[in-house]
Amino acid sequence: MTISKSDPVLSVVVPLYNEQDNIFTLVERIDLSIRNIGLTFEVILIDDGSSDNTWQNIQVACNQYPQVRAIRFSRNFGHQHAIFAGLKLAKGQAIVSMDGDLQHPPEVIEKLVNEWKAGAKIVNTIREDKEAAGPFKRYFSKQFYKIFSVLSDLPLEKGSSDFRLIDFKVRDEIISFGDVDIFLRGAIQWVGFDVKQVKFTASTRHQGSTKFTLGRMIKLATGAIISYSTVPLKIGVWIGAITSILSFIELGYTFYIYTQGVAVPGWASTIGVTSLLFGVLFFNIGIIGIYLARIHKSLQGRPPYIISEDYNADRKGH
Repeated sequence: MTISKSDPVLSVVVPLYNEQDNIFTLVERIDLSIRNIGLTFEVILIDDGSSDNTWQNIQVACNQYPQVRAIRFSRNFGHQHAIFAGLKLAKGQAIVSMDGDLQHPPEVIEKLVNEWKAGAKIVNTIREDKEAAGPFKRYFSKQFYKIFSVLSDLPLEKGSSDFRLIDFKVRDEIISFGDVDIFLRGAIQWVGFDVKQVKFTASTRHQGSTKFTLGRMIKLATGAIISYSTVPLKIGVWIGAITSILSFIELGYTFYIYTQGVAVPGWASTIGVTSLLFGVLFFNIGIIGIYLARIHKSLQGRPPYIISEDYNADRKGH
């Protein structure tokens, strides 16, 4: 990326999905927060296929604030792809990504910028959300970070989120990734660079209900682990090896007692062992199937998202 003198210093990327009631407050607080910092900036809003009036309200916000640009996906492609699209469009020397429900307070941007000015290429945030998130979500998140860190050898601290600042050099590396389902927290951790952390207290959702359901959490967690770890495959191999060894031991024992002239009892145990072995087999096939599905999806070469509208600063939709 070549920096132009006309480009803003800071870009703010915000993915949005059915957040019609949060748009105006969000843009107003971002605008006020960055003006207090005293930097030139742009705000890129990504409508991830919303079914409510999010896009209409985004257009109104664009007309009110000349720094705001917006794009609209043709359908819902997912939170990570929406951020990725914003990163590709961003022109700033530093890029902040944050959610649009105002649980990521725009006022924290100043702390991120200060760490960047001090030399950090990546400024992650650590979310303290005892009040903002329910006990189930906190528990699921905590266990995910533990499992991901162990399986991928990429340590992610509890409370990590997609509220962060990255330097344009980091951005250039990230957008070169060809992942089918990119997991940005893992990707940014993987590239290295100088990292700082800023703790923040998550606010309660401004309006509306969360769109991050259990199904979406499981999908994100599964995709993240598959993208950055082959350990599940290795676990499958070890389980298969152990059960095979136990089976050969049992077979050897059965043959031994048969040579002693003793009838081999245990129809139930035979069926139980057979069922166990088939269970292990199907488990391993399932793991392999998940990886093969990722390869198949990658080979199809489909774009990770499609932009249907681009509402630029000149107020013309494209």
